Amino acid sequence: MPLPEPDPTLCRALAADLDAAGYRTDALRDAWGTAADGVLGRGHALPARRRLSGEPGALAVVARLFGLGDPVTVAEASATFTASGVDGLVRLGLARRDGDTVCALALIRPQAFADAAGEGEWWIASDLDEAALGGPLPADHVLGVGRASLTLAGLALPDPVDRVLDLGCGCGIQALWARRAAASVVATDVSQRALRFTRLNALLNDVDGIDTRCGDLFAPVAGERFDRVVSNPPFVITPRDGDVPEYEYRDGGRTGDGLVAEVIAGAAGHLTPGGTAVLLGNWESRDGIAGLDRVRAWVDATGLDAWVLEREVLDPVAYAELWIRDGGTVPGTPAYDRLLGAWLGDFAARGVAEIGFGYVLLRRPVSGAPTLARYERVMQPLADRALGEHLGRCLAAHDRLVTLDDAGLAASRLVVAGDVTEARHHLPGAASPSVIELHQGGGFGRVIPVDPALAALVGSCDGDLALGALIAAVAELMEVDAASLRAELLPRVRDLLLVGVLTFA
Repeated sequence: MPLPEPDPTLCRALAADLDAAGYRTDALRDAWGTAADGVLGRGHALPARRRLSGEPGALAVVARLFGLGDPVTVAEASATFTASGVDGLVRLGLARRDGDTVCALALIRPQAFADAAGEGEWWIASDLDEAALGGPLPADHVLGVGRASLTLAGLALPDPVDRVLDLGCGCGIQALWARRAAASVVATDVSQRALRFTRLNALLNDVDGIDTRCGDLFAPVAGERFDRVVSNPPFVITPRDGDVPEYEYRDGGRTGDGLVAEVIAGAAGHLTPGGTAVLLGNWESRDGIAGLDRVRAWVDATGLDAWVLEREVLDPVAYAELWIRDGGTVPGTPAYDRLLGAWLGDFAARGVAEIGFGYVLLRRPVSGAPTLARYERVMQPLADRALGEHLGRCLAAHDRLVTLDDAGLAASRLVVAGDVTEARHHLPGAASPSVIELHQGGGFGRVIPVDPALAALVGSCDGDLALGALIAAVAELMEVDAASLRAELLPRVRDLLLVGVLTFA
């Protein structure tokens, strides 16, 4: 069913109703229970339904109708949505009336947020999910706020900018986040349905300054430049088989990982000097070439700075299973087996050995050639850690390091970051440790093996003495040549500064 153009007056009325019902993240979690909240994202709505069954009050009505997509009575809806009314919900395309019943046509869920500007909540409308539909998703499904959405939002750099492009905006959640740090946002998508959800969510949350445009990738912004590009593009690698569903929210219509390559190439022509792009993506390891090396080749052709972090690697079977199940097709059915065969055949035809998922941070140099090219696997769990501020500090450290030769670095005063601890592991009865590690509590939670010389140097970085003097002292203590130790340690110190283990005093 087409989603109508949202009416601003009705959106304000609906927001008033949701606010009056106390429809907020914590209240909703309390209403249907923490355990139910945890499994709902995996498509299991029964625990929440059981908790809400028979519960009185406006919050329970809103939670059943728009939190779960379950029907409520007209009497319940009329008593709850006093400002927007049942007819208003119908006119917004969010519900339909069936006799004495009101049936949801979309979900609306609260989404708490916190950033440098403060904390708050939005209401985010999206299409009914698998749990509400009770079966596979339609091809034009508009996704709500998922783990990937939260991951990308957490990677957002915090510094304010003028213009941001949200490429492939979906329900508009990244555009809302971006608008908090930007004077204006352009949000694009190939789906008119997604753009209407974006406009609806902007109105529902009283957020202006978001310009929505329809088109493929960078086509709607041809010739324009932005200070920042954010994108959770439809990067899922899907067989170009006519019998495989092509979901607009995840399938960009390219073969293999071609869409991510296009986004990286396109970003180069749409960033202002110093402008950054942050995106999520998949890439294939194929024909003996590692996925990160293929991404490096894409970036090398753009002249951009790059920091690419591979967070997960799946074999073709596991990857296919993930996305077949994501579309609502369950194992053990003929449809599941047919889709799995199509995926595996597609991967085999291109010689794909594994598929990586990760984060891509790009930056257009203010002038000259790129100076940052870091490609790494960072596989440890991060527990929904916000990383944007950390990445911003790392970029600032990199920029300062570029200006420092070895003499300049040796003259610098450094301190150990406040989240860093040291762990020493001894064999039983041994006086000296066999392993020394630096543990980063924030950022990417790195565990960095160090030798006694580097451990001693890091331990003495308290901002009082210049790095060169500290290295000389460590060399004297260990009875080794100071010049040789300096040549060995300075490159390693640069890396510790770049990843935030050490900072400039």
